[in-house]
Amino acid sequence: MSTFKTPPKGGMTDAMARSAAALTATQADTHAGDDDPFQEGDSIVYAAHGVGRVDRIGIDEIAGTKLEIIQISFPGNQMTLRIPLSKARKSGLRKIVTRDIVEKAMSIIKGKPHVSKGMWARRAVAYQEKINSGDLIQIAEVLRDLRRNVDSLDGSFSERKLFEAAQERFVSEVAVLENKDPTAVLQALTETMKAA
Repeated sequence: MSTFKTPPKGGMTDAMARSAAALTATQADTHAGDDDPFQEGDSIVYAAHGVGRVDRIGIDEIAGTKLEIIQISFPGNQMTLRIPLSKARKSGLRKIVTRDIVEKAMSIIKGKPHVSKGMWARRAVAYQEKINSGDLIQIAEVLRDLRRNVDSLDGSFSERKLFEAAQERFVSEVAVLENKDPTAVLQALTETMKAA
């Protein structure tokens, strides 16, 4: 039979004090070494879901454990995600890319497509992995390799769907970075791909 001790009025038990100290140390570790920590209101990219926005960063109690949680909303697919802040970067959460990365991605898109002779099923898996990586450079490689689908009915339905998924990810991130309407970004991207 276990006994439960109530803390003295106005005070903390040793266990409570240790728990609070551990939580403070965890929070310090979370932000230590992070030169650019996430802030509420930031636009971010989550590898598996694309562009979102940090709604809240705060302490939540989950299964009896207090954790610092980051809450992100994805307006495009009406989803909200909550993950421990200490695991955010490891799980694929990152800030919006810089203009330098966009320029590098655009030069990749303009490059010569790499056409593999391998089976489509394997190539499709590789393309999907690049899209799901959330890495704008890898997404640009997918656009480069599948860009013949920009304005034609060439290729299979699955090629077209992968191309559209990569295009949507690319456009949504660049639109946020440049503070432009996604339609204008898509039009500029399409013109770039047609000219390549």
